[in-house]
Amino acid sequence: MNINKNYLPILFFATLALGILIGGWLNFPSQNQIFVKNNSKNKLNKLLDFIDNEYVDNVNADTITNRAINTILAQLDPHSVYIPPSEQIAVAESMRGEFVGIGVNFYMYKDSVAIIKPVENGPSEKAGIKSGDRILYADKTKLYGRKLPTDSLFSKLKGKEGSEVLVTVYRKSENKKLNIKIKRGVIPIKSVDAVLLLSPSAGYIKINRFAESTYEEFYKGLTKLKEQGAKSLVIDLRDNGGGYLEQAVAIADEFLKDKQLIVFTKDKNGTLEKTYATKEGSFENGRLFVLINENSASASEILAGAIQDNDRGTIVGRRSFGKGLVQREMDFNDGSAVRLTIARYYTPTGRSIQKPYSKGNEDYQKESELRFKSGELYNKDSIKTPTTPKFKTPKGKIVYGGGGIVPDIFVPLELTPSKEHTVYLLQTGILGQFVFEQLDQNRNAFKGLSFEQFKVKIDGTDLYFNAFQKFLFRNGMNMNLDTNKALVKRYLAAEFARQLFNESKFYEIVLKEDAMIEKVLK
Repeated sequence: MNINKNYLPILFFATLALGILIGGWLNFPSQNQIFVKNNSKNKLNKLLDFIDNEYVDNVNADTITNRAINTILAQLDPHSVYIPPSEQIAVAESMRGEFVGIGVNFYMYKDSVAIIKPVENGPSEKAGIKSGDRILYADKTKLYGRKLPTDSLFSKLKGKEGSEVLVTVYRKSENKKLNIKIKRGVIPIKSVDAVLLLSPSAGYIKINRFAESTYEEFYKGLTKLKEQGAKSLVIDLRDNGGGYLEQAVAIADEFLKDKQLIVFTKDKNGTLEKTYATKEGSFENGRLFVLINENSASASEILAGAIQDNDRGTIVGRRSFGKGLVQREMDFNDGSAVRLTIARYYTPTGRSIQKPYSKGNEDYQKESELRFKSGELYNKDSIKTPTTPKFKTPKGKIVYGGGGIVPDIFVPLELTPSKEHTVYLLQTGILGQFVFEQLDQNRNAFKGLSFEQFKVKIDGTDLYFNAFQKFLFRNGMNMNLDTNKALVKRYLAAEFARQLFNESKFYEIVLKEDAMIEKVLK
């Protein structure tokens, strides 16, 4: 075994993990334990040398170190995590909000790279790639019929900005192969899914995560909606698991007046860092609604908490996840990283909304399942607030700490078992695959249609509903969709809109019968 020297900066972590594995307790050394800490490092160095020189079998040093790190972090909190090198690049790109590539949405369809839609104004669209094209070769590398793993496939299509790749595509609509040269460019990974008007005066912005580009995307969307006449705004944070705290703070600043507290953090030494709104807010007076659910977490809760605690807007939905810990990402020399919790954050009234995790990570993750069993997702009275800390906003409204943001207006999960299963099905990739196949068979059926013409066409037929039912049967899913026909047709129309137009058009259709949106508009 050859010990990878890139892991030397984390030998201390591994030492502690070894102690845990043999039954010891985790205790980080204080200033008066420097000697003990250094001795631990020396002990691990010796142990690795013993294994390298004397152990009977060959051992992978990476595996030992990774297990040690994960064991340590599991003793801390559920959100301190290790990110191996194989995942770190994708994670970094997602949070940066961009990557360098050719700019296509695709999936593997019958062992070929099928283009769902080229990114608007991206390198592929500019080069002439069209929806439905199959990429057969990237330069001289064959991409079809090989079942390439995703990372290998990405490596052929990504590259340095400005570099070129010659792709061979098969265009089914013309029944011919084409050689197209594409110059790679910066491709945005959008964190704002939709910007649209719910009514002539009500704007809507859907945020899927808080990445480096989120505030900039949000501000552009808000400016557009104001120009279109929006006097009130709905921010949809449902299923938004969080991201960068700074991005949530910047968005909150657009709604709060100068010197209003947005959030504060407290570290292990009790040091407080308070963040206040500035004079620059561009939407300080219009009506504001924030939608949350049980999967809204972290930065989503910072934004919702700042709005609620300052009596600035109305929180609508169901109790949020309950993550009140702040992480900092720290890099290792081998390309891996650790996200370590460095502080707790508190909403302006002083409440921590972190739910308990003292019983371990498994119980912590299962807490969301308990909400189903307790009835909390169906009845606000099932939310156990009497035992949680109470706080008052400036206008005297009672708000609660100790496990998520409790909404001002509760909207239950209104799903019968039959409808619930159908919704879950419609949110899987199988719907997208079906729609792609339908378009692939007859893309000309929608060619040249405006969005309004498309809606009339798709709403006026059961053709695709019936075809989808048969598609499910062929794939071994014996579900009768007739009892939820209207719901299925709405999601089918939305998915067609996504693949033919864009993400905003998807939401424009899906939101038509959304319970939270209906509550807001009423």
